[in-house]
Amino acid sequence: MTRLRNFVGDEWIAVEAVEGLADVDPATGETVATVPLSGEVEVDAAVRAARAAQPEWRAVPPQKRARALLALREELLARRGELTALVTADMGKTLDDADGEVGRGLESIESAAAVPHLLKGETLEGVASGVDVEMVRQPVGVVAAITPFNFPAMIPLWFLPYAVACGNSFILKPSEADPRPAALIVEAAEATGAFPPGVVNLVHGAREAVGALVDHPGIDAISFVGRAETARLVATRAAQSGKRAQALGGAKNSLIVMPDADLRTAMPAIMGSAFGAAGQRCLAGSVCVVVGDEARRAEVREALVTAARELKLGAGSDPATDVCPMVSATARERVATALGQAADAGADVLLDGRSEAGPAGTVLGPSIAIAADPESELARDELFGPLLAVVEVDDLEGALEFVNGSRYGNAGSIFTRSGAAARAYRYGVEAGMLGVNVGVPAPVAWFPFSGWKDSIDGDLHANGSDAVEFYTRKKVVTSRW
Repeated sequence: MTRLRNFVGDEWIAVEAVEGLADVDPATGETVATVPLSGEVEVDAAVRAARAAQPEWRAVPPQKRARALLALREELLARRGELTALVTADMGKTLDDADGEVGRGLESIESAAAVPHLLKGETLEGVASGVDVEMVRQPVGVVAAITPFNFPAMIPLWFLPYAVACGNSFILKPSEADPRPAALIVEAAEATGAFPPGVVNLVHGAREAVGALVDHPGIDAISFVGRAETARLVATRAAQSGKRAQALGGAKNSLIVMPDADLRTAMPAIMGSAFGAAGQRCLAGSVCVVVGDEARRAEVREALVTAARELKLGAGSDPATDVCPMVSATARERVATALGQAADAGADVLLDGRSEAGPAGTVLGPSIAIAADPESELARDELFGPLLAVVEVDDLEGALEFVNGSRYGNAGSIFTRSGAAARAYRYGVEAGMLGVNVGVPAPVAWFPFSGWKDSIDGDLHANGSDAVEFYTRKKVVTSRW
């Protein structure tokens, strides 16, 4: 049994004196590692190492920091198969899905490697007689990232490349549910020899480690991805301790199916969005909003159920699997309970996936239910599993009214052949990432991951130019010579 170690100041440190948590393979239920639950002492050691390393790293020219990232990219490319397999083994998702995740993480490194261009400031000459004004960007200092279980490789790579490229030192606290991919990424950074000791650090843990990072006076900025309630708490506590924060929260994304949508192309996209990664994505389409009369509604219902029944359940390591296990038996039970409560409240269950739980109690088949009340838990709350709610409306105006009534504004899509409908949707919908005939509207790394409303606490998003804005501070110099 492997007991995972923290990485602090270029050393892998065994944390034996603290409690450990089982890291379980969601496909088999086998415990594959023990995760040390670091606390204030372990976090403080990482902060001290990062604080000591940051001035020297800041002095490294931006182009050399960019080359360090490119070295990390090459190291991860060489280990891509290993990292992909580890994502599947630790989180559960299919190999294809895991490989796509790793590819998106590599894109973030490639985007951040443009930092010599992205760090450029501005000047205005002659604002008064003999007076010039210049704006420059400088690193924030020490930054920490707290990342979730559902993308254990990609989301750490949303933050690490941009943070260090901008001249900051970095502390990563991955999810305690599946931390091994993050550890491999840090191993790859170490293997490059391109990052001085203390620039990249890794601390394992759970709630106590999160609290210690958010409250520590030696940390200047926090990047977080997780539940909306936790995101709000992290952002609030960070503000109270003088830190800047980008805290990405939950989602309840709607897929609008217009009367003119081609169901032959829409159904595969909806299936991938709703049931890919067992619905455990913050971009998952968890509500299908069907627009049209009763005949159209019946047609879409039948198409959804027919397509979902064809999906194969199984371990993520099986290439034939479409719907993988959920991350834990607890997660599966939460979603199964929500489906039962929805049925008791009058929801029409079109497809019930609760009959099979698998060897680890983590399997939940694709489930589809028509929400009896458009304001019910089924239609409004983030359930984070392979459960698709169906809401039926008369027209696009009604669809937008439902979508915009959500507390979340992460993402959404419309399926239509009408340019007018697509434009009205993108103009009027209150969400930050949109798809037109696309099931999962995930932005590439050169654009921000731009959720709205309760899907983020903070003004600056992950990736793209927003990341550079977040990980730097502006300094304006007015000169007369």
